[in-house]
Amino acid sequence: MPDKIDPRALWNLSYGVYIVTSHDGDNLNGQIANTVFQVAAEPPMLAVAINKNNLTHEFIEKSGRFAVSVLEEAVPMAFIGKFGFKSGRDIDKFADCDYKISETGCPMVTVYALSIMEGKVVSSVEAATHTVYIGEVVSSEVLKQGTPLTYANYHIKKNGNEPKTAPTYRAPETETKNKVDIAMKKYKCDICGYIYNPEIADPDNGVGPGTAFADLPDDWTCPVCGAAKDAFSPED
Repeated sequence: MPDKIDPRALWNLSYGVYIVTSHDGDNLNGQIANTVFQVAAEPPMLAVAINKNNLTHEFIEKSGRFAVSVLEEAVPMAFIGKFGFKSGRDIDKFADCDYKISETGCPMVTVYALSIMEGKVVSSVEAATHTVYIGEVVSSEVLKQGTPLTYANYHIKKNGNEPKTAPTYRAPETETKNKVDIAMKKYKCDICGYIYNPEIADPDNGVGPGTAFADLPDDWTCPVCGAAKDAFSPED
């Protein structure tokens, strides 16, 4: 990376947390995305950035359609993990998930969603590892009132991480500490990168703040990807 670019400057940009979906005939897929934003008002138009290696990218290319669900702050980490850290090539992400099919065939996730909208692709821009799709909004609906989950709160309140295919992926930073409080030591999932922070713990699954990793039940699993405790390593 050039010396003139400090990646930390980009961390001050604001994002939300969304599910972007598409289809290939009867085949459905969706993923977590943070780069969704409105680019025009008349007619309303959205832009979404999707990694070229993702199945959702393949489906948008084929169908020319995408749908967006705006997630609420109360969404569980396991739900984010299902759509953000697992591939639709390996699992059916829509099993046990509330959704409806739009008139054009896109699955629109309705659970943990404040609003849903669908876009018809009118143009696209190549952006290195990603494609930015610009779509005209053809339908939209408010499902309920609530507080949207921001990317900042995903990191701060939910202790979340991003997959390597995210446009805002940050490589882990190494830290050196002379003394470590073992009881409050953080542990990282080797599978998905989730950080277990004892100060926050895992309230979605009944684990209260202040619970050390060693005190977690033996059957506790990563709230994002479902990995067992032995898949975690202590943070330096």
